[in-house]
Order: sequence, then structure tokens, then C-alpha cells
Amino acid sequence: MGVNLGPKEIGAIGKVGAMSIGQTFTTSRLNLVPFQSNDLQILHQLFIHPFIRKHLWDNRVVNQQETTSILQENEVHFAENRWGLWQIRLQNEAEPIGFVGLWFFFDEPQPQLIYGLLPNFCGKGYAAEASQCILHYSFDHLRFSYIDAAMDQNHMSSIKVAKRLGMSLLKTTEHGPAGTLFYRIYTAG
Repeated sequence: MGVNLGPKEIGAIGKVGAMSIGQTFTTSRLNLVPFQSNDLQILHQLFIHPFIRKHLWDNRVVNQQETTSILQENEVHFAENRWGLWQIRLQNEAEPIGFVGLWFFFDEPQPQLIYGLLPNFCGKGYAAEASQCILHYSFDHLRFSYIDAAMDQNHMSSIKVAKRLGMSLLKTTEHGPAGTLFYRIYTAG
């Protein structure tokens, strides 16, 4: 069972703004900006970075057409469901340091939390801060009753982030070369 999230546990989300494709968010250190179709090179470079692709794509280098398809799906998800993938940017910086969002995996009934950071930005709390913002949005605005996150069994930093978010281990499967852990958190109420 996950922990309950309230305003004190979530922290200050800060400003929430509307864009043509989705919500933008500002936390104490980050800006979360929805990916749009003209962000192909940005998202593709993140997806093929060796550090990110190792766990996200089981080390497979995705091609630009796959990234284009994901961006097209992303626009549909934002338009129809109000969720998708956001760029993670440090405040006052234009270059993304990673991504965060909600996405379908493993034929689950609802989207899961996903994030990826470039290695120079790991271990500084950015993944947890961005993910906490998305959890808050998921529970308070999208009205999800729970959120899952899947990760490789050997991805210790993602396990630490899940635990820091208050997520609890739900199940273990044999998906992927390393096996997959599923963590879950429930909304308050």
C-alpha cells in the first residue's frame, strides 16, 4: 500500500499554466514543459542517450520514426486525456535535462509514471521533484486513484526514487532482460 499524499507531502507545485498542448508546471527548481511535435530532436537525443536507453529501451537505440510516433501519440494523449510527456528543465534554462510524464506500458489499465534524466543531473533530487509534481497533478486534477511505476530490477536509483515518492512494491515480473519491478502509490481519500 502506498502512502497518502496531501499538500504538505507534495510540496509547493508553484505555477500551473496552460499551453496549446498541455499544462506547464513550475516547482521550486524545475520547469516541466509538454513535448510538442517540433521537439523531435530533443526527445530523440534523450531517448538514445546511453544512460537513458539502458533502462528505458533495454539498451536498444530507437530510430527517429519511433520517436516521431511517440510525439504524435503524446499530442493525442494531451488533447484527449490531459497527460503525456514533459521536458524537465532547470529554472531559467532552455535545455532539458530529462523527461517525466505518464505513459502506457505492459498493457496496464492506466498510464504509469515515467522519467529519465541525463547522468549529470542524477542524484540531485530532480527525478523525485518532477515525479512528485506529476503525481500531484495525476491525483488532484486527473483524479487517478493510484499511479504505478515500472523499473528494471537492477536500476537502484529508480527504486530509490520510487521509495522516496512513497511508492510501495506491488509485484515483480520477468519483463525485460533484468526483470521488472512495479511500484504503486495511492491517492489520499
